[in-house]
Amino acid sequence: MDEFIKTAEQRRLMEKIYALIPVFQKREPELDALRSFPYKNIEDLKRIDYHTLTLPKEYGGQGFGLYEFILAQEAISKGCGSTGLSIGWHTGTVLEFAENRHWNEEPAEWLLDEIRKGALINSAASETNAGSPTRGALPKTTAVVDGDELIINGEKTYTSMAPVLDYFLVTVTNEKGEVQSVIVPRDAKGVSIDEDWDMLSMRGTASHTLVLKDVRVPKSYVLKDGDNLKAKAKGWLLHIPACYIGIAGAARDYALRFATSYVPLSLGKPIAEAPNIRQLIGEIEFELRKARHLLYSTVERYEQADNKEEVADVLSIAKIAVVNAAIDIVDKAMRIVGSRALSASNPMHRYYLNVRAGLYNPPMEDVIKGQLATRAIQSFKDEV
Repeated sequence: MDEFIKTAEQRRLMEKIYALIPVFQKREPELDALRSFPYKNIEDLKRIDYHTLTLPKEYGGQGFGLYEFILAQEAISKGCGSTGLSIGWHTGTVLEFAENRHWNEEPAEWLLDEIRKGALINSAASETNAGSPTRGALPKTTAVVDGDELIINGEKTYTSMAPVLDYFLVTVTNEKGEVQSVIVPRDAKGVSIDEDWDMLSMRGTASHTLVLKDVRVPKSYVLKDGDNLKAKAKGWLLHIPACYIGIAGAARDYALRFATSYVPLSLGKPIAEAPNIRQLIGEIEFELRKARHLLYSTVERYEQADNKEEVADVLSIAKIAVVNAAIDIVDKAMRIVGSRALSASNPMHRYYLNVRAGLYNPPMEDVIKGQLATRAIQSFKDEV
């Protein structure tokens, strides 16, 4: 990981996180259980003020940017993928604000102060049978004005980090048919969590269903509406491929450790010296280095771009390519370890399951490839 650290400040940050990797890896088996969540890992991250990593300095945060965020997310995920993906939604959402300043001023002021003091946030946008919000689906969750309050009703799925969130940023449709994002405090009356997350992949994210029944919040809690709903800068979503390449890195390390120490009687030497295993190791190293260079060069290109929207395709391509590379790396690592990799006591089976969740995080591969195809066809027609 060190080859991508460029400054002394980044190194100090990463040294804190590196110290947590073995601790997180030791705890990760606990996350195989239903309704599990890495409470202790989140507490450890908050102790090093990770919740304020991307919070602007004028609001009391550390003010780090995308590059440091991605470095940190990859390392955290190498220790525990569920922890990395979970905390990445909070820290990334804050970074999105830091880059775009697209929240309404009054609610933003007090929410950012809450984050400084330790509050955790995440968006709640997905809904059962409503389609993905990234594909343009309108929220079925509603907000109705009643005097100085909004009454909110609905359910939100895939609410990652639900057990420890202090505020939910809920997308709603108001009485005018307009979409808004409203801050809903966890302790508001009518808020409950349906602990229905039973996925085999990323089980520890505890992405349960948020249930909102006649929840009342002040009208001033509308965080985003109108032109502010869609941020122009989406670089923070690179935390998704960072998470999965971090998992792939953990699988790579385990496979190397196994290959250099396992000596079968039939071979009389570590299997790392067998030609077929060396070939697999070489392929893993090639894929891992290629994916990481793509990820960090994309981060740098994004940070240097004057118009962030012009590199939107680059972000999407990097996500898809890096996630697919991560899946391939874990598959090859599984082949090195052999059938024992499928044992419930072996971390490889967890890496194998968790890394596949990246296929279902935005942006979706079919959407991006469809957009690329449309542009390529149109471009060709225009030239003819």
